[in-house]
Order: sequence, then C-alpha cells, then structure tokens
Amino acid sequence: MKKRYLFSSIGAVSAIGASVAGYYLKEKGNREKLKENFQSLKNKVLNKQDQYSTFDNAGVPDEAPSMDQAQLENSKMVSEGSQFGVQYYNEKKEED
Repeated sequence: MKKRYLFSSIGAVSAIGASVAGYYLKEKGNREKLKENFQSLKNKVLNKQDQYSTFDNAGVPDEAPSMDQAQLENSKMVSEGSQFGVQYYNEKKEED
C-alpha cells in the first residue's frame, strides 16, 4: 500500500518538474544560458588536465598536468639547458 503512494508521489513530482522546466525553457535566453552553464560544467569535469593553456605550459614545462608528446619534448629541451620558452613566458607575464 505504501509503495503505491510512493510511486504516485514520485510521478507527481516528476510531472510538476517537467512542466516547470518546460515553462522556464520556452524562452530562448533561458535555453542559451542553460546550454552555456552545462557546457562549462562539462568542460570543467572532462578537461581537468587541460586547465592550463599552451602558453602557461611553456612557462613551467615540467609541472604541466598534461604530458603529451610536445610537452615531453619541451621538458626535455629545458632539462638539457634551453631556456627560451621559460624566458619568453617570464617576459610576457611581466608585461601583463
């Protein structure tokens, strides 16, 4: 008997939620805002390793979170004594 009330209340809440969502999303601005928020959330969750740009990775090659082939080569050059990428990064950061 209690299961019937539980399933009925879940169905009622779902129906109300769907109608409220439909009313909210009927305006194009609200739909776009929801899409942008969902996209940014998805990017944050899926791209944790890509939170630094290529420019930021050049400044700290051995501390970069993503170690793709180009980043490994950059780290190797810095460990061998090349400082061009690090100097360029420092100069640009000082200008900003």
